[in-house]
Amino acid sequence: MAKNIVAADHSCTTLASLDQKLAIAKRCSHEGVVAGAKAAVVATIAAAIPTLASARMVPWARANLNPTAQALIISTVGGMAYFIVADKTILATARRNSFNEQHSTIEA
Repeated sequence: MAKNIVAADHSCTTLASLDQKLAIAKRCSHEGVVAGAKAAVVATIAAAIPTLASARMVPWARANLNPTAQALIISTVGGMAYFIVADKTILATARRNSFNEQHSTIEA
């Protein structure tokens, strides 16, 4: 079984490479936050219009959805959109960076 283990060629981790990885991670996170915030704004507006309109026009909603329930529905949609889009953006950026890192180490 020991014959099947291939020794990996680990390069020295320098302070410069750690700084570069940290900068990439910060940029990744920032892109996720910006994309998540944009999605949250759009989703909040898209959820607020029908929620508020139905609370005024539909008899069941008028009777059962008080302002707190309306705010909860709208804010939940915005929060979900933020976290879903931010997570997907961060993962996509990290995946793209890992593939770029693999190609740069293969070429070097």
